[in-house]
Amino acid sequence: MTQKQTCLIVDDEADIRELLVMTLERMDIDTYNASCVEEAKILLKQRQYALCLTDMQMPDGTGLDLVNYINEFHTGLPVAVITAHASAENAVSALKAGAFDYLSKPISLKQLRPVIEFALKLTNKIHANRENTLEMIGDSEPIQYVRTMIAKLARNQAPVYICGESGSGKELAAKLIHKNSARGDGAFIAVNCGAIPENLMESEFFGYKKGAFTGANQDKQGLFQAANGGTLFLDEVADLPLPMQVKLLRAIQEKKVRMVGGTTEDTVDVRIISATHKNLGEMMDAGLFRQDLYYRLNVIQLKMPALRDRPGDIPLLANLLLAKHCANANITAPKIDDATQQYMSALPFAGNVRELENMLERALAMCDGQTITMDDLMHQDELRVERRAVPRDEPSNEPNINHHKTSLTNTDHSLEVNLPEYLEEVEKRAITQALEKTHHNKTAAAKLLGVSFRTLRYRLEKLGFTKDSDSEKEEVSDEAIKGGN
Repeated sequence: MTQKQTCLIVDDEADIRELLVMTLERMDIDTYNASCVEEAKILLKQRQYALCLTDMQMPDGTGLDLVNYINEFHTGLPVAVITAHASAENAVSALKAGAFDYLSKPISLKQLRPVIEFALKLTNKIHANRENTLEMIGDSEPIQYVRTMIAKLARNQAPVYICGESGSGKELAAKLIHKNSARGDGAFIAVNCGAIPENLMESEFFGYKKGAFTGANQDKQGLFQAANGGTLFLDEVADLPLPMQVKLLRAIQEKKVRMVGGTTEDTVDVRIISATHKNLGEMMDAGLFRQDLYYRLNVIQLKMPALRDRPGDIPLLANLLLAKHCANANITAPKIDDATQQYMSALPFAGNVRELENMLERALAMCDGQTITMDDLMHQDELRVERRAVPRDEPSNEPNINHHKTSLTNTDHSLEVNLPEYLEEVEKRAITQALEKTHHNKTAAAKLLGVSFRTLRYRLEKLGFTKDSDSEKEEVSDEAIKGGN
Protein backbone atom coordinates (compact mmCIF):
# COMPACT_ATOMS: atom_id res chain seq x y z
CA MET A 1 0.00 0.00 0.00
CA THR A 2 1.45 3.37 -1.06
CA GLN A 3 1.90 6.26 1.32
CA LYS A 4 -1.11 8.63 1.24
CA GLN A 5 -0.57 12.32 0.58
CA THR A 6 -1.70 14.71 3.31
CA CYS A 7 -3.26 18.16 3.18
CA LEU A 8 -3.51 20.83 5.88
CA ILE A 9 -6.80 22.74 5.74
CA VAL A 10 -6.95 26.08 7.56
CA ASP A 11 -10.34 27.84 7.71
CA ASP A 12 -12.41 29.27 10.56
CA GLU A 13 -15.67 28.17 8.91
CA ALA A 14 -16.55 24.58 9.86
CA ASP A 15 -18.76 23.99 6.81
CA ILE A 16 -15.93 25.00 4.44
CA ARG A 17 -13.53 22.66 6.23
CA GLU A 18 -16.05 19.83 6.01
CA LEU A 19 -16.56 20.41 2.28
CA LEU A 20 -12.82 20.39 1.63
CA VAL A 21 -12.33 17.25 3.73
CA MET A 22 -15.02 15.37 1.81
CA THR A 23 -13.60 16.46 -1.54
CA LEU A 24 -10.00 15.56 -0.67
CA GLU A 25 -10.93 12.20 0.83
CA ARG A 26 -12.54 11.27 -2.49
CA MET A 27 -9.15 11.99 -4.04
CA ASP A 28 -7.55 9.60 -1.49
CA ILE A 29 -5.84 12.43 0.40
CA ASP A 30 -5.65 12.50 4.20
CA THR A 31 -6.58 15.80 5.82
CA TYR A 32 -5.77 17.67 9.02
CA ASN A 33 -7.78 20.72 10.04
CA ALA A 34 -7.09 23.98 11.83
CA SER A 35 -9.47 26.85 12.54
CA CYS A 36 -6.81 29.55 12.98
CA VAL A 37 -3.19 30.42 12.22
CA GLU A 38 -1.79 29.28 15.59
CA GLU A 39 -3.47 25.86 15.33
CA ALA A 40 -2.02 25.52 11.84
CA LYS A 41 1.49 26.25 13.10
CA ILE A 42 1.13 23.52 15.72
CA LEU A 43 0.00 20.98 13.12
CA LEU A 44 2.83 21.98 10.78
CA LYS A 45 5.34 21.04 13.49
CA GLN A 46 3.86 17.56 13.90
CA ARG A 47 4.08 16.07 10.41
CA GLN A 48 4.87 16.58 6.76
CA TYR A 49 2.19 17.74 4.31
CA ALA A 50 1.94 17.60 0.55
CA LEU A 51 -0.04 20.85 0.37
CA CYS A 52 -1.87 23.46 2.43
CA LEU A 53 -5.20 25.17 1.73
CA THR A 54 -5.74 28.28 3.84
CA ASP A 55 -8.46 30.88 4.09
CA MET A 56 -7.46 34.53 3.68
CA GLN A 57 -9.18 35.91 6.80
CA MET A 58 -9.00 34.19 10.19
CA PRO A 59 -9.54 35.26 13.82
CA ASP A 60 -5.84 35.53 14.71
CA GLY A 61 -4.30 36.53 11.40
CA THR A 62 -4.45 36.12 7.64
CA GLY A 63 -3.64 33.50 5.11
CA LEU A 64 -0.69 35.65 4.05
CA ASP A 65 0.73 35.40 7.58
CA LEU A 66 0.60 31.63 7.27
CA VAL A 67 2.15 31.68 3.79
CA ASN A 68 5.06 33.76 5.11
CA TYR A 69 5.50 31.38 8.06
CA ILE A 70 5.53 28.33 5.76
CA ASN A 71 8.01 29.97 3.40
CA GLU A 72 10.37 30.59 6.32
CA PHE A 73 10.08 27.34 8.25
CA HIS A 74 8.61 24.76 5.85
CA THR A 75 10.19 25.71 2.55
CA GLY A 76 8.77 23.86 -0.44
CA LEU A 77 5.27 23.19 0.94
CA PRO A 78 2.79 24.37 -1.74
CA VAL A 79 0.10 26.72 -0.38
CA ALA A 80 -3.14 27.79 -2.06
CA VAL A 81 -5.05 30.70 -0.53
CA ILE A 82 -8.85 30.73 -0.44
CA THR A 83 -10.38 34.19 -0.89
CA ALA A 84 -13.94 35.25 -0.19
CA HIS A 85 -13.93 37.52 -3.20
CA ALA A 86 -12.21 36.90 -6.49
CA SER A 87 -10.41 40.24 -6.47
CA ALA A 88 -7.21 40.88 -8.37
CA GLU A 89 -5.74 42.50 -5.26
CA ASN A 90 -6.22 39.38 -3.13
CA ALA A 91 -4.85 37.13 -5.85
CA VAL A 92 -1.74 39.24 -6.42
CA SER A 93 -1.10 39.52 -2.66
CA ALA A 94 -1.32 35.75 -2.27
CA LEU A 95 1.01 35.02 -5.17
CA LYS A 96 3.52 37.66 -4.08
CA ALA A 97 3.60 36.15 -0.59
CA GLY A 98 4.59 32.81 -2.10
CA ALA A 99 1.31 30.94 -2.66
CA PHE A 100 1.33 28.84 -5.82
CA ASP A 101 -2.37 29.50 -6.54
CA TYR A 102 -5.60 30.89 -5.10
CA LEU A 103 -9.24 29.79 -4.97
CA SER A 104 -12.34 31.93 -4.68
CA LYS A 105 -15.45 31.07 -2.68
CA PRO A 106 -17.78 29.34 -3.27
CA ILE A 107 -15.37 26.51 -4.09
CA SER A 108 -16.39 24.02 -6.76
CA LEU A 109 -14.93 20.57 -7.36
CA LYS A 110 -14.13 21.61 -10.92
CA GLN A 111 -12.08 24.50 -9.57
CA LEU A 112 -10.44 22.58 -6.73
CA ARG A 113 -9.30 19.36 -8.42
CA PRO A 114 -6.75 20.82 -10.88
CA VAL A 115 -5.26 22.98 -8.10
CA ILE A 116 -4.78 19.89 -5.90
CA GLU A 117 -3.33 17.82 -8.73
CA PHE A 118 -0.85 20.56 -9.61
CA ALA A 119 0.18 20.91 -5.94
CA LEU A 120 0.89 17.18 -5.67
CA LYS A 121 3.03 17.25 -8.81
CA LEU A 122 4.89 20.26 -7.41
CA THR A 123 5.48 18.47 -4.10
CA ASN A 124 6.83 15.35 -5.84
CA LYS A 125 9.22 17.47 -7.90
CA ILE A 126 10.46 19.36 -4.84
CA HIS A 127 11.03 16.12 -2.94
CA ALA A 128 12.89 14.61 -5.90
CA ASN A 129 15.21 17.63 -5.95
CA ARG A 130 15.71 17.68 -2.16
CA GLU A 131 16.54 14.10 -1.24
CA ASN A 132 17.71 13.65 2.32
CA THR A 133 17.04 17.30 3.28
CA LEU A 134 14.03 16.63 5.49
CA GLU A 135 16.19 15.95 8.52
CA MET A 136 17.44 19.57 8.54
CA ILE A 137 14.08 20.84 9.71
CA GLY A 138 12.72 22.52 12.80
CA ASP A 139 11.73 25.89 14.20
CA SER A 140 14.31 26.08 17.00
CA GLU A 141 16.86 28.87 17.04
CA PRO A 142 19.87 26.50 16.71
CA ILE A 143 18.58 24.79 13.57
CA GLN A 144 17.45 28.09 12.04
CA TYR A 145 21.01 29.33 12.50
CA VAL A 146 22.37 26.17 10.82
CA ARG A 147 20.09 26.66 7.81
CA THR A 148 21.18 30.30 7.53
CA MET A 149 24.84 29.31 7.70
CA ILE A 150 24.39 26.58 5.08
CA ALA A 151 22.89 29.13 2.68
CA LYS A 152 25.84 31.48 3.26
CA LEU A 153 28.47 28.74 2.97
CA ALA A 154 26.94 27.55 -0.30
CA ARG A 155 27.66 30.95 -1.83
CA ASN A 156 31.44 30.72 -1.46
CA GLN A 157 34.21 28.20 -2.00
CA ALA A 158 36.08 28.44 1.31
CA PRO A 159 36.92 25.22 3.23
CA VAL A 160 34.36 24.41 5.93
CA TYR A 161 34.92 22.56 9.18
CA ILE A 162 31.75 21.01 10.68
CA CYS A 163 31.90 19.99 14.32
CA GLY A 164 29.30 18.33 16.51
CA GLU A 165 28.39 15.12 18.26
CA SER A 166 27.98 11.82 16.44
CA GLY A 167 24.61 11.58 14.72
CA SER A 168 23.96 15.33 14.75
CA GLY A 169 23.83 15.61 10.95
CA LYS A 170 27.32 16.73 9.93
CA GLU A 171 27.34 14.83 6.63
CA LEU A 172 23.84 16.05 5.82
CA ALA A 173 24.98 19.63 6.34
CA ALA A 174 27.96 19.00 4.05
CA LYS A 175 25.69 17.59 1.36
CA LEU A 176 23.37 20.60 1.55
CA ILE A 177 26.29 23.04 1.31
CA HIS A 178 27.52 21.20 -1.78
CA LYS A 179 24.11 20.78 -3.38
CA ASN A 180 23.20 24.46 -3.07
CA SER A 181 26.59 25.71 -4.25
CA ALA A 182 27.92 26.40 -7.73
CA ARG A 183 29.48 22.93 -7.51
CA GLY A 184 26.06 21.31 -6.99
CA ASP A 185 26.18 19.51 -10.34
CA GLY A 186 29.62 18.10 -9.58
CA ALA A 187 30.50 15.05 -7.52
CA PHE A 188 30.10 14.89 -3.76
CA ILE A 189 32.65 12.37 -2.51
CA ALA A 190 32.42 11.41 1.17
CA VAL A 191 35.18 9.45 2.88
CA ASN A 192 35.48 8.24 6.47
CA CYS A 193 39.12 8.91 7.27
CA GLY A 194 39.09 6.44 10.14
CA ALA A 195 37.96 3.57 7.92
CA ILE A 196 40.99 3.54 5.58
CA PRO A 197 44.04 1.47 6.61
CA GLU A 198 47.05 3.72 7.03
CA ASN A 199 49.13 1.88 4.42
CA LEU A 200 46.42 2.44 1.80
CA MET A 201 45.63 6.08 2.53
CA GLU A 202 47.90 7.70 -0.03
CA SER A 203 46.67 5.51 -2.89
CA GLU A 204 43.05 6.02 -1.84
CA PHE A 205 43.33 9.81 -1.73
CA PHE A 206 45.64 10.37 -4.71
CA GLY A 207 45.22 7.24 -6.84
CA TYR A 208 47.97 5.05 -8.28
CA LYS A 209 49.64 4.18 -11.58
CA LYS A 210 49.78 0.74 -13.09
CA GLY A 211 52.68 -1.24 -11.64
CA ALA A 212 53.08 1.07 -8.60
CA PHE A 213 52.81 -1.94 -6.31
CA THR A 214 51.82 -5.60 -6.39
CA GLY A 215 48.22 -5.86 -7.60
CA ALA A 216 48.21 -2.45 -9.33
CA ASN A 217 47.19 -3.86 -12.70
CA GLN A 218 45.84 -0.59 -14.06
CA ASP A 219 45.71 3.13 -13.29
CA LYS A 220 43.15 4.09 -10.67
CA GLN A 221 42.10 7.62 -9.79
CA GLY A 222 41.95 8.68 -6.16
CA LEU A 223 39.34 10.53 -4.14
CA PHE A 224 40.72 13.93 -5.13
CA GLN A 225 40.48 13.14 -8.83
CA ALA A 226 36.97 11.69 -8.38
CA ALA A 227 35.84 14.90 -6.63
CA ASN A 228 37.38 17.20 -9.25
CA GLY A 229 34.92 20.02 -9.92
CA GLY A 230 32.92 19.06 -6.85
CA THR A 231 33.32 18.57 -3.11
CA LEU A 232 35.45 16.19 -1.05
CA PHE A 233 33.96 15.54 2.40
CA LEU A 234 36.53 14.33 4.93
CA ASP A 235 34.49 12.75 7.71
CA GLU A 236 36.25 12.00 11.01
CA VAL A 237 39.26 13.96 9.79
CA ALA A 238 40.73 13.74 13.31
CA ASP A 239 41.55 10.07 12.62
CA LEU A 240 44.13 10.93 9.96
CA PRO A 241 47.66 9.86 11.01
CA LEU A 242 50.27 12.64 11.10
CA PRO A 243 52.21 11.49 7.98
CA MET A 244 49.00 11.62 5.92
CA GLN A 245 48.15 15.03 7.35
CA VAL A 246 51.34 16.42 5.78
CA LYS A 247 50.44 15.05 2.34
CA LEU A 248 46.84 16.20 2.60
CA LEU A 249 47.95 19.71 3.56
CA ARG A 250 50.13 20.00 0.46
CA ALA A 251 47.32 18.76 -1.81
CA ILE A 252 44.93 21.35 -0.38
CA GLN A 253 47.47 24.19 -0.57
CA GLU A 254 48.82 23.47 -4.04
CA LYS A 255 45.59 22.09 -5.52
CA LYS A 256 47.73 19.37 -7.06
CA VAL A 257 48.12 15.65 -6.40
CA ARG A 258 50.61 13.02 -7.53
CA MET A 259 49.42 9.46 -8.00
CA VAL A 260 51.38 6.73 -6.23
CA GLY A 261 53.98 5.54 -8.75
CA GLY A 262 53.52 8.65 -10.86
CA THR A 263 56.09 11.30 -11.84
CA THR A 264 53.83 14.23 -12.67
CA GLU A 265 51.22 16.15 -10.68
CA ASP A 266 47.59 16.55 -11.66
CA THR A 267 45.75 19.81 -10.96
CA VAL A 268 42.48 19.32 -9.10
CA ASP A 269 39.65 21.73 -8.37
CA VAL A 270 38.10 20.45 -5.17
CA ARG A 271 36.29 22.12 -2.29
CA ILE A 272 37.17 20.59 1.07
CA ILE A 273 34.57 20.12 3.79
CA SER A 274 35.77 18.29 6.89
CA ALA A 275 34.06 17.06 10.03
CA THR A 276 34.66 15.21 13.27
CA HIS A 277 33.00 14.66 16.63
CA LYS A 278 36.36 15.08 18.37
CA ASN A 279 37.87 18.36 19.58
CA LEU A 280 40.48 19.27 16.96
CA GLY A 281 41.72 22.20 19.03
CA GLU A 282 42.60 19.91 21.92
CA MET A 283 44.19 17.38 19.56
CA MET A 284 46.28 20.15 18.03
CA ASP A 285 47.47 21.25 21.49
CA ALA A 286 48.36 17.63 22.27
CA GLY A 287 50.40 17.30 19.10
CA LEU A 288 48.01 14.82 17.49
CA PHE A 289 46.82 17.17 14.75
CA ARG A 290 48.93 19.56 12.71
CA GLN A 291 48.34 23.23 13.41
CA ASP A 292 48.84 24.28 9.78
CA LEU A 293 46.31 21.72 8.55
CA TYR A 294 43.86 22.73 11.28
CA TYR A 295 43.84 26.35 10.15
CA ARG A 296 43.70 25.32 6.49
CA LEU A 297 40.57 23.23 7.12
CA ASN A 298 38.96 25.51 9.69
CA VAL A 299 38.47 28.62 7.56
CA ILE A 300 34.75 28.68 8.42
CA GLN A 301 33.32 26.58 11.23
CA LEU A 302 29.77 25.25 11.44
CA LYS A 303 28.69 23.69 14.73
CA MET A 304 25.83 21.21 14.54
CA PRO A 305 23.54 21.38 17.60
CA ALA A 306 22.83 18.27 19.64
CA LEU A 307 19.25 17.03 19.40
CA ARG A 308 18.73 17.56 23.15
CA ASP A 309 19.48 21.27 22.61
CA ARG A 310 16.44 21.60 20.33
CA PRO A 311 13.75 19.44 21.97
CA GLY A 312 10.96 21.42 20.31
CA ASP A 313 12.07 20.06 16.92
CA ILE A 314 11.86 16.41 17.97
CA PRO A 315 8.11 15.82 17.26
CA LEU A 316 8.31 17.19 13.71
CA LEU A 317 11.61 15.44 13.04
CA ALA A 318 10.25 12.15 14.40
CA ASN A 319 7.18 12.31 12.15
CA LEU A 320 9.26 13.13 9.08
CA LEU A 321 11.74 10.33 9.74
CA LEU A 322 8.84 7.94 10.31
CA ALA A 323 7.17 9.02 7.07
CA LYS A 324 10.45 8.61 5.19
CA HIS A 325 11.02 5.12 6.57
CA CYS A 326 7.45 4.02 5.81
CA ALA A 327 7.61 5.46 2.30
CA ASN A 328 10.75 3.43 1.62
CA ALA A 329 8.98 0.32 2.99
CA ASN A 330 5.82 1.16 1.00
CA ILE A 331 3.60 1.09 4.10
CA THR A 332 1.26 3.60 5.70
CA ALA A 333 2.94 5.60 8.43
CA PRO A 334 1.30 5.37 11.87
CA LYS A 335 0.75 8.51 13.91
CA ILE A 336 2.70 9.26 17.09
CA ASP A 337 0.31 10.27 19.87
CA ASP A 338 0.83 13.53 21.77
CA ALA A 339 1.96 11.94 25.05
CA THR A 340 4.59 9.92 23.21
CA GLN A 341 5.88 12.98 21.37
CA GLN A 342 6.16 14.81 24.68
CA TYR A 343 8.05 11.85 26.18
CA MET A 344 10.46 11.74 23.25
CA SER A 345 11.12 15.47 23.57
CA ALA A 346 12.37 14.88 27.13
CA LEU A 347 14.92 12.20 26.20
CA PRO A 348 18.64 13.12 26.11
CA PHE A 349 19.36 11.35 22.77
CA ALA A 350 23.10 10.91 23.21
CA GLY A 351 23.16 9.49 19.67
CA ASN A 352 21.19 12.47 18.34
CA VAL A 353 19.21 12.09 15.08
CA ARG A 354 20.71 8.67 14.36
CA GLU A 355 19.46 7.39 17.71
CA LEU A 356 16.01 8.92 17.14
CA GLU A 357 15.76 7.22 13.76
CA ASN A 358 16.75 3.84 15.21
CA MET A 359 14.22 4.27 18.01
CA LEU A 360 11.44 4.98 15.51
CA GLU A 361 12.31 1.97 13.36
CA ARG A 362 12.14 -0.32 16.38
CA ALA A 363 8.95 1.34 17.64
CA LEU A 364 7.40 0.79 14.21
CA ALA A 365 8.13 -2.93 14.53
CA MET A 366 6.54 -3.01 18.01
CA CYS A 367 3.47 -0.97 17.02
CA ASP A 368 0.32 -3.08 16.62
CA GLY A 369 -2.04 -0.43 15.27
CA GLN A 370 -2.03 2.88 13.45
CA THR A 371 -0.65 4.84 16.39
CA ILE A 372 2.71 4.66 18.16
CA THR A 373 2.12 5.00 21.89
CA MET A 374 4.16 5.19 25.07
CA ASP A 375 4.01 1.40 25.35
CA ASP A 376 5.83 1.03 22.03
CA LEU A 377 8.58 3.40 23.12
CA MET A 378 8.89 1.89 26.59
CA HIS A 379 10.45 -1.10 24.88
CA GLN A 380 13.14 1.30 23.70
CA ASP A 381 13.54 2.68 27.21
CA GLU A 382 14.10 -0.85 28.45
CA LEU A 383 16.71 -1.42 25.76
CA ARG A 384 18.41 1.86 26.65
CA VAL A 385 18.96 0.78 30.25
CA GLU A 386 19.61 -2.87 29.28
CA ARG A 387 16.80 -4.21 31.41
CA ARG A 388 16.81 -7.97 31.15
CA ALA A 389 14.16 -10.43 32.24
CA VAL A 390 15.04 -11.86 35.65
CA PRO A 391 13.20 -14.79 37.36
CA ARG A 392 11.16 -13.72 40.37
CA ASP A 393 13.26 -15.83 42.76
CA GLU A 394 16.50 -14.36 41.43
CA PRO A 395 17.46 -10.88 42.65
CA SER A 396 18.29 -8.29 40.01
CA ASN A 397 21.15 -5.83 40.14
CA GLU A 398 19.32 -3.47 37.81
CA PRO A 399 17.68 -0.34 39.23
CA ASN A 400 14.02 -1.19 39.77
CA ILE A 401 11.98 1.43 37.97
CA ASN A 402 9.20 -0.84 36.77
CA HIS A 403 7.01 -0.20 39.80
CA HIS A 404 6.83 3.49 38.97
CA LYS A 405 4.81 2.76 35.82
CA THR A 406 1.72 2.12 37.92
CA SER A 407 1.21 5.82 38.57
CA LEU A 408 0.52 6.42 34.89
CA THR A 409 -2.16 3.75 34.77
CA ASN A 410 -3.74 4.55 38.12
CA THR A 411 -7.46 3.94 37.96
CA ASP A 412 -8.08 7.00 40.12
CA HIS A 413 -9.06 9.43 37.36
CA SER A 414 -8.83 12.33 39.79
CA LEU A 415 -5.05 11.92 39.74
CA GLU A 416 -3.42 14.38 37.37
CA VAL A 417 -0.04 13.35 35.95
CA ASN A 418 2.48 15.83 34.62
CA LEU A 419 4.43 13.68 32.15
CA PRO A 420 7.79 15.52 32.12
CA GLU A 421 7.85 15.68 35.94
CA TYR A 422 6.91 12.00 36.18
CA LEU A 423 9.66 10.96 33.75
CA GLU A 424 12.21 13.11 35.54
CA GLU A 425 11.29 11.51 38.87
CA VAL A 426 11.61 7.99 37.41
CA GLU A 427 14.99 8.87 35.94
CA LYS A 428 16.21 10.36 39.24
CA ARG A 429 15.19 7.23 41.13
CA ALA A 430 16.91 4.94 38.62
CA ILE A 431 20.14 6.94 38.72
CA THR A 432 20.06 7.16 42.52
CA GLN A 433 19.62 3.39 42.84
CA ALA A 434 22.45 2.75 40.36
CA LEU A 435 24.79 5.08 42.26
CA GLU A 436 23.91 3.44 45.57
CA LYS A 437 24.50 -0.05 44.20
CA THR A 438 27.91 0.97 42.83
CA HIS A 439 28.92 3.00 45.90
CA HIS A 440 28.76 6.18 43.81
CA ASN A 441 31.21 4.92 41.19
CA LYS A 442 29.90 6.79 38.17
CA THR A 443 31.72 4.60 35.67
CA ALA A 444 30.11 1.47 37.10
CA ALA A 445 26.75 3.23 37.43
CA ALA A 446 26.83 4.16 33.73
CA LYS A 447 27.52 0.52 32.80
CA LEU A 448 24.71 -0.63 35.07
CA LEU A 449 22.28 1.79 33.45
CA GLY A 450 23.46 0.82 29.98
CA VAL A 451 24.41 4.37 28.99
CA SER A 452 27.70 6.08 28.23
CA PHE A 453 29.60 7.87 30.95
CA ARG A 454 29.14 11.13 29.06
CA THR A 455 25.36 10.65 28.99
CA LEU A 456 25.24 9.89 32.72
CA ARG A 457 27.31 12.95 33.52
CA TYR A 458 24.99 15.12 31.41
CA ARG A 459 21.88 13.69 33.11
CA LEU A 460 23.41 14.19 36.57
CA GLU A 461 24.02 17.87 35.81
CA LYS A 462 20.63 18.36 34.19
CA LEU A 463 18.73 16.69 37.04
CA GLY A 464 20.57 18.69 39.70
CA PHE A 465 22.66 15.97 41.35
CA THR A 466 25.51 17.38 43.42
CA LYS A 467 29.01 16.68 42.18
CA ASP A 468 30.82 14.06 44.27
CA SER A 469 34.52 14.88 44.19
CA ASP A 470 35.44 11.39 45.37
CA SER A 471 33.70 9.74 42.48
CA GLU A 472 35.47 12.03 40.03
CA LYS A 473 38.50 9.78 40.48
CA GLU A 474 36.56 6.96 38.92
CA GLU A 475 35.66 8.88 35.77
CA VAL A 476 37.04 7.66 32.48
CA SER A 477 36.38 8.65 28.91
CA ASP A 478 33.31 7.67 26.97
CA GLU A 479 35.50 5.69 24.60
CA ALA A 480 36.97 3.67 27.43
CA ILE A 481 33.55 2.68 28.74
CA LYS A 482 32.55 1.55 25.29
CA GLY A 483 35.63 -0.57 25.05
CA GLY A 484 37.16 1.63 22.38
CA ASN A 485 34.22 1.23 20.01
